[in-house]
Amino acid sequence: MELQELWQSVLGELELQISKPNFQTWLKNSFLSDKKDETVCLSLESAFAKEWVSNKYHKIILKIIRNFDPEIKDIIYQIQPSEEKTKPTISPHIKKLEADILSKTLDFPNYSIDPKTNLNSKYTLQNFVVGANNELAYSAGLGVISEVGRKYNPLFIYGGVGLGKTHLIQGIGNELRKLSKNKINIRYVSSETFTNEVINGIRMKKMDDLKTKYRKVDVLIIDDIQFISGKEATQQEFFHTFNALYENNKQIIISSDRSPYLLSTLEERLRSRFEGGMVADISYPDHETRVAILKTKMDSQGKEIILNNDIFELISQKFPYNIRELEGALIRLLGMLKIRKLAPTIENTSAILDEINNHRIRMISPDNIIATVVEFYNTTEKEIIGHSRKKELVKPRQIIMYLLREDLKNSFSTIARKLGNRDHTTILHAYNKISKDIIKNKMLSQEINLIKEKIYNNN
Repeated sequence: MELQELWQSVLGELELQISKPNFQTWLKNSFLSDKKDETVCLSLESAFAKEWVSNKYHKIILKIIRNFDPEIKDIIYQIQPSEEKTKPTISPHIKKLEADILSKTLDFPNYSIDPKTNLNSKYTLQNFVVGANNELAYSAGLGVISEVGRKYNPLFIYGGVGLGKTHLIQGIGNELRKLSKNKINIRYVSSETFTNEVINGIRMKKMDDLKTKYRKVDVLIIDDIQFISGKEATQQEFFHTFNALYENNKQIIISSDRSPYLLSTLEERLRSRFEGGMVADISYPDHETRVAILKTKMDSQGKEIILNNDIFELISQKFPYNIRELEGALIRLLGMLKIRKLAPTIENTSAILDEINNHRIRMISPDNIIATVVEFYNTTEKEIIGHSRKKELVKPRQIIMYLLREDLKNSFSTIARKLGNRDHTTILHAYNKISKDIIKNKMLSQEINLIKEKIYNNN
């Protein structure tokens, strides 16, 4: 039962990180069949599922398993053994317990992705938790719904990783689809998919088909627009699509992980188009909103474990920034309480949450921080470690110094050696400067929190 409970806890967190159709297609009826030394064996329904999961999801599955059991170092994959080999070893009592766990853990609503709009039905405005952190963006979305194409066009929503941008913009799309009874042409697309379509259109000489596809929509919703930065052909096509739709009063909704002003590698003409509409940010949820989110998520987890309000308060305090991380902490907590057969007391909960947090921090290295900051500010590690005093290099260099000290607790002398053998007083100055500036400069605070999210979400 230990392996089965472990896997149900892992599945609960996987639900937060991969799409529902992928979850149901590839992981249906999967189970951990064995554990030897530091390796577990994951059994899947078919050879195709085995190949897909091992290639596509190995890293994320291993990361989640290690959150629950740090001793596990690897996963091997197999096609499910025949019924005759496995079933006789399981007692009827264990079968019933297993079925109960499966039914409670995997009792998900039947969400689906509409092939016409590409919208996921699980994202609705009804289950979007509104708080002070997202009230403006939510209200702007309601304005769009009331006057499509005429009010708040374009609508540009930005915020950090895991704060609910995708939920909100797809929720707006689903609400428009419902109210219009599918009479308006809505299309949701990620910027990565749009980029791939442009590449394929150029390669296959079918750009005219792509132009027709996007210029006939009534509402275009594009997610994570920051990923088209630096991609000239994609930006050019999106610019012309944007203009064609805008001139015909078609609604454009865009999300990004940062404000238009920080999209430094985006063409100026595109950035000015974004700034010309309604720009609304989603910031970090306040304590009350985080507790509401946790209780909403808990409602979908069944009643096998009951958490009191003090525990919701504790989770909220320990995971204040990222909604996805907040919900993930709740899933891991429930899984560990179940696996370890612990009562959900404040003492047990606090110890498990500290364990989750410490494991998360241990996964980060100085090189992770340097690489993320370098990518964020579109520079190079060589330039950062060098001694140039250019303004565009000093700022990211000081942020690296600040993060190495603040998050990893590296000594000033260690940081000085890591960053080109500088004097330790230079590191002290940078740390003090950023510590003060982050309090009075909202834009800098947003940038640093976004960098932190990227660091922790990529490890």
